[in-house]
Amino acid sequence: MEVVENTLTVNSARFSSSSIWRANGRDIFSRSSCEEDDDEALKWAALEKLPTFARIRRGILTEEKGQTREIDVKKLGVIEKRNLLERLVRIAEEDNEKFLLKLKQRIDRVGVDLPTIEVRFEHLSVDAEAYVGSRALPTIFNFFINGVEGFLNYVHILPSRKKPLAILHDVSGIIKPGRMTLLLGPPSSGKTTLLLALAGKLDPNLKNSGTITYNGYGMNEFVPQRTSAYTSQNDLHIGELTVRETLAFSARCQGVGASYEMLTELARREKEANIKPDPDLDIYMKAASLEGQTANVVTDYVLKILGLEICADTMVGDEMVRGISGGQKKRVTTGEMLVGPARVLFMDEISTGLDSSTTYQIVNSIRQSIHILQGTCVISLLQPAPETYNLFDDIILLSDGQIVYKGPRENVLEFFETMGFKCPERKGVADFLQEVTSSKDQEQYWAKKDEPYSLVTVGEFAEAFQSFHVGRNLGDELAVPFDKAKSHPAALTMNKYGVSKKELLKALASREYLLMKRNSFFYIFKMIQLITMAFITMTVFLRTEMPKKTAEDGYDPSVGRLLRMYLLLVCINQMGSGLFRLIAALGRNMIVANMLSSCALLAVMVLGGFIISRDDIKKWWVWGYWISPMMYGQNALAVNEFLGNSWKQVPPNSTESLGVLALKSRGLFPEAHWYWLGAGALIAYVFLFNTLFTVALTYLDPFEKPQAVLSEETLAENKAAKGGEFIELSPRGKSSLERGAEVRRSVSSASVSSRVGSISIANQNRKRGMVLPFEPLSIAFNDIKYSVDMPQNYSTEIVTTMQEMKAQGIPDDRLELLKGVTGAFRPGVLTALMGVSGAGKTTLMDVLAGRKTGGYIEGQITISGYPKKQETFARIAGYCEQTDIHSPHVTVYESLQYSAWLRLPLEVDSATRKMFVDEIMELVELTPLREALVGLPGVNGLSTEQRKRLTIAVELVANPSIIFMDEPTSGLDARAAAIVMRTVRNTVDTGRTVVCTIHQPSIDIFDAFDELFLLKRGGEEIYVGPIGRHSSHLIKYFEGVNGVSKIKDGYNPATWMLEVTSPVQESALGVNFAEVYKNSELYRYLELSRTNFGFDI
Repeated sequence: MEVVENTLTVNSARFSSSSIWRANGRDIFSRSSCEEDDDEALKWAALEKLPTFARIRRGILTEEKGQTREIDVKKLGVIEKRNLLERLVRIAEEDNEKFLLKLKQRIDRVGVDLPTIEVRFEHLSVDAEAYVGSRALPTIFNFFINGVEGFLNYVHILPSRKKPLAILHDVSGIIKPGRMTLLLGPPSSGKTTLLLALAGKLDPNLKNSGTITYNGYGMNEFVPQRTSAYTSQNDLHIGELTVRETLAFSARCQGVGASYEMLTELARREKEANIKPDPDLDIYMKAASLEGQTANVVTDYVLKILGLEICADTMVGDEMVRGISGGQKKRVTTGEMLVGPARVLFMDEISTGLDSSTTYQIVNSIRQSIHILQGTCVISLLQPAPETYNLFDDIILLSDGQIVYKGPRENVLEFFETMGFKCPERKGVADFLQEVTSSKDQEQYWAKKDEPYSLVTVGEFAEAFQSFHVGRNLGDELAVPFDKAKSHPAALTMNKYGVSKKELLKALASREYLLMKRNSFFYIFKMIQLITMAFITMTVFLRTEMPKKTAEDGYDPSVGRLLRMYLLLVCINQMGSGLFRLIAALGRNMIVANMLSSCALLAVMVLGGFIISRDDIKKWWVWGYWISPMMYGQNALAVNEFLGNSWKQVPPNSTESLGVLALKSRGLFPEAHWYWLGAGALIAYVFLFNTLFTVALTYLDPFEKPQAVLSEETLAENKAAKGGEFIELSPRGKSSLERGAEVRRSVSSASVSSRVGSISIANQNRKRGMVLPFEPLSIAFNDIKYSVDMPQNYSTEIVTTMQEMKAQGIPDDRLELLKGVTGAFRPGVLTALMGVSGAGKTTLMDVLAGRKTGGYIEGQITISGYPKKQETFARIAGYCEQTDIHSPHVTVYESLQYSAWLRLPLEVDSATRKMFVDEIMELVELTPLREALVGLPGVNGLSTEQRKRLTIAVELVANPSIIFMDEPTSGLDARAAAIVMRTVRNTVDTGRTVVCTIHQPSIDIFDAFDELFLLKRGGEEIYVGPIGRHSSHLIKYFEGVNGVSKIKDGYNPATWMLEVTSPVQESALGVNFAEVYKNSELYRYLELSRTNFGFDI
């Protein structure tokens, strides 16, 4: 009775502190609290009497009506899991931290220590050897030359002609538990290589030196691949699986780690201290600690914190299967690692394709887990927003393979200020850090105006950091070895697999069965097809009469010989399968394997004794006959048939049967034992080929990535930059360098009329003339409306949208995406087309470009005052899609040449066309990559930023006057985005009309635009006009609207603009921004300007 009273006392305190986790709307007063507590206490008392093994698997579940019941946690249903998480983490942004604190308090209350891991790397260097220039291209000549040269290098006859490349150079640092570390660096700085090295996943072909330790233990003393989790920047998934199934499979294979042992110790100590935990938290921890579950509760938790609940039961999709969006795929990739038990996370560019708010939410959730549960985490991000950047505790800044800074976030700007560089007020710190080490972008941040600027190389930055107080502290910490005695026994993983091989087999088998069910139509159709073909083929052999003693008799009718022939055919089939599997493993590339298989098939068939008989083969290559597996199969088949009863007749003037004579005439062996000899040889070849196949898979690495992204000149330039020297490669390279000095273009605050009037002057005074002339053209549109038929199968979201439309007086049968949009885009003016998700940015651009083949389009579109005709408009317009689609097996120059051949007029001769392609390559700064292989995205070839510039160049070689660009900076880091925007600006400066849709631009990118065309959700314009210097015109306009809050100092105007014009803010302010714009002076002035300057519609 005393135990029960103590339990009731503890439970009373628990109830008052944990009621926030209860579901909303639950009537907690349906029974008296005394009766409820008594009932629950009795159930807990009964639960505590169970053995530990049984107690860990059972819990007290609170149902929706407030009733409690004992349940096996391994048998939690889908609804029960959902209700449980609703009580624990109802709103991820608000409740996740409370949930984690609750979990930590339970662990700390009984003195259980969580395992922590400190990762150290000292003097880590990673080097590679690679061909540069044309030698890296995967041509037949290079393949054979490189193969021969590689063999001669291996036997030390010929020195390697590969160029050494330093990926990481003498980097050192400490990744501490409980702190969030942000990894920043410009492209090709070595970020991915560093993460792979720390995660123990580095390519074995790379040369590396230095030490990496986890809690003082070397990488060979435990299994780093399971102790840590590496999230790749490439989204590789099975498209036919749903999001929930993908995460559940990952969780099932990774296991639960040491969670079960920790929970067992936790339950033991709580029992000794008479402490009763929160029932919901107890069930969650127990369910998360049991392995072998098809769907773990952790999967549902990760779905919630990553915002994937809305698409949890949607297929992931791929190139052939429609699925979730690119941003959701990126979150699935992150979730695959978060569902595992790893205490160390290395995440590579997890924000690609995500908007800033979603990125902030995900990083904040990870931060809460790292801070509260003392995990270890390094995250590499592209263009992190200031609010996301501020979530991190430490910064690692990499450049050219060297660590420029490693330490607290608060001291990073102080370090660069001591070097003479200062971050501008209107500049994100993360963007500043990625650009300040670049020779092309560094000068604009020089703050010591009384001293002349000189280039500070990466090596000088790295050396200065060693003497900086943060660098000295880091050196002092590294000088003291980690005390291994402080390492938690459960911190490091010693087992190669998270679960038993039996469980892994069950998981893989269940996934394959699921995929087969999902593709059941294919299997059923294939089976019906095979059966039909079998019956059709069978009819060929139908014979109404059986001939006797003629050539048409067929095979010997003996049943025994039929079965022996079938055995031989099975052996030949298995031998052939093993041979071609071996060739595939040796080839390691489809093209190489196809070539090798053709050669092998030719040799096996020619030397098999059928095409050329044994008697006709020359003695000096008869050895090929004896090693050909087809020789043994053919002899065995021939002996099995020709020694049968049908061939025993002896012809006149002969002592041997017809069968023996037939065998000898083709050089085959007439002895009966050749059947079993041939069958035995085939079985031996089956074992030999499959054994060699296994060996090849085990020891042969994939071919090196065929990318020639480095030319000899670029390699020399990089070495000179590291050493602080400057070399002039060529006049062309120099001009490219000079053009790259200025990333942003100051936008004049002159009036629209002066801007339009200066177009002709700008055209006459362009910096560079083009070989092929073009006519600058404007595009104007008036009252553009676009609508589509409503879908027949309505989802919940569509029903909600239809109700909103009906309330606004819009017909039910059509969905109007654009509502009377009016505007104009002019030559020499860079226009940003922006708006929240669903505003119709891409829709408007597709309508103007003539890419909408369905729906209903109303309104007028004119080109320089003439009505638009799509047949001729396609010749003067270019469209750069967000997805960069290129042929992977050609070079950059070949891609542009091919596009020019297809799209330029026949009047353009070959020499002029080549000169024009060269000009375009220089314009978009692709000249150093002239011979680079395009490759596959994320696999080999060009980087994302280089592919984006190639996409722009492919459109420019068609010599268009008007270019539409859809998200040209999507998926790029700050410096790569600046390079692309510099390319876009160069394009505008030639006098072309350029329109770009943009999602969440940084301050720098937004300042690069001249004008803004802003749409609200529903397809109505709310601002069309100049942005102004430092967005002055835009800010002045929106701050003039009643109720709109002033922009904060240093805040991104693009982010502020989207926030204050969001539907939520519009509703809160009680204004319609579309009506405000239509009644504004700006709208009337632009209408007058379009009329006066020839843009009237």
